[in-house]
Amino acid sequence: MAIVHATDQNFSTETNEGVTLVDFWAPWCGPCKMIAPVLDELDQEMSDDVKIVKVDVDENQETASKFGVMSIPTLLVLKEGEVVDQVVGFQPKEALKELLTKHI
Repeated sequence: MAIVHATDQNFSTETNEGVTLVDFWAPWCGPCKMIAPVLDELDQEMSDDVKIVKVDVDENQETASKFGVMSIPTLLVLKEGEVVDQVVGFQPKEALKELLTKHI
């Protein structure tokens, strides 16, 4: 499963079933650029269990404010559309894998 780029319009459709890792990011954000390849690797390793969705906060401010995103990258773990976990800032792959595994 490829990483999905969600918008304000399709966010709830993209995140309403299963376990989803949502990455709130922006093109100008350094740590966001650092975490992108980590998310690509996670997607390859965990795509059977976890969907990864990226939300550009500059273009989708409605969704970012709905979840109270103040700094980026903010990563939310959603299960059946409900927030079950959250981390802010760059995270190594192992930490994200551990975070996701407890919700699968």
